[in-house]
Amino acid sequence: MTMSNETDVRGKHHRRRIRLKGYDYSHPGAYFLTICKHKDGSAFGEIRDGRMGLNEYGHIISACWHNLPEYHPNVTLSAFIVMPNHVHGIVVINQVGTGKQRSLFEIVRVFKTSSSRRINKMRDTTGSPVWQRSYWEHVIRNQEAFNRIHEYITANPRRWHLDRENPERTGEDDFDIWINEL
Repeated sequence: MTMSNETDVRGKHHRRRIRLKGYDYSHPGAYFLTICKHKDGSAFGEIRDGRMGLNEYGHIISACWHNLPEYHPNVTLSAFIVMPNHVHGIVVINQVGTGKQRSLFEIVRVFKTSSSRRINKMRDTTGSPVWQRSYWEHVIRNQEAFNRIHEYITANPRRWHLDRENPERTGEDDFDIWINEL
């Protein structure tokens, strides 16, 4: 689920667009997100015996994620996991009666900004990137897909050996095949 890059004839990198053309990302619904760490390497903890052990940065990330409904009252959070070099989560955007409907982009921006600021303050590296510039998302269209994605997120530490973000990956994950076929 890493953002793929393409290189043009001048050698300049361009990120491949991942958004659904014409889709309103402030529309009520459930969204599966993967947000990856800037550059290679683990920074948020480690997997041991199929369980994710968070370090201080991982705890900050978890706290910032769980604080999102404070900034966005129209947001409900579902499954979430901090992995060594990325996070997976389900965000549900609910309809609001009056007031501004926030987009998925704004929700992710608040998460990335708040967690980056807190991590950079802790490590005394103000302004250093923590996250890749973009993120991967999938609009969840039905309950069956929601259930499968929820299970994938909660089981992700046990499947770390198959995770495409794991630099020591040992095989193909059937979940990646399934979600890319949707």
